[in-house]
Parts: sequence; C-alpha cells; structure tokens
Amino acid sequence: MIKRIDTLLKLWAEDLHSESPEGTGSGNMIAMLMETKGELIRGTRGSRVLLDESADIELIVNKHLPPQLSVLVHEHYCNHDSFLSQKMMHCGCSAPTYYRRLHEAHQCIANLLLGRLAA
Repeated sequence: MIKRIDTLLKLWAEDLHSESPEGTGSGNMIAMLMETKGELIRGTRGSRVLLDESADIELIVNKHLPPQLSVLVHEHYCNHDSFLSQKMMHCGCSAPTYYRRLHEAHQCIANLLLGRLAA
C-alpha cells in the first residue's frame, strides 16, 4: 500500500461516498453542488483533501482503473458495513490477491494523479 494514496482514498470516500450529516443523501459531488447552488467549496465537511483532488480520484477510480480494481477500491474504502472477509468474497479473491490488487490500484492511482499534476 502507498500511504499517501491510502490517505487520499480514505478522504475521497469520506468526501464523496459517505452519508452527509446535513441529510443530502449519498454525499456525492452532485449533491454537494446542488446544496451549495453550484458553488464549489474547497474542503467541505472539514476535509483535508481539496474537492478538485477528490473529483480527480473519482474520475480515476470510475473511468481509468480496470473494473476489478475499481470494484475493490469501492469495497475497501466505501463499504463500511461489511467485514473484510465479505469484501474479499465480493471481489472474488483471497486475502493475498485482495491486498496485491489494492497495491496495484494504489500504484495506478498514483501514476494517474502524477500525470494529471504534470499536465
């Protein structure tokens, strides 16, 4: 695991994929934009990650990661209701494979984020 990417993914999941305390539903970016009448506010809900960085991670996870890695990232960071064994079963892999894929996802995300920053 890449510690910096792990931290970013935890904050991404908190920012965009957790229940919002205001009751706006899923806590996703569309709901936040509707709530703020289209005004992009950095660091909503006291987050340490900027919303544009969360948006980049959202795009990478949903559009640029291979499907099996995308599912694993969503399960690992967004599914707080399941045990690890249930997450591994949902992803269809053993513990070593689960953590190998998680590391692979971290590497892909890091490379894509670096490419976005360089562009």
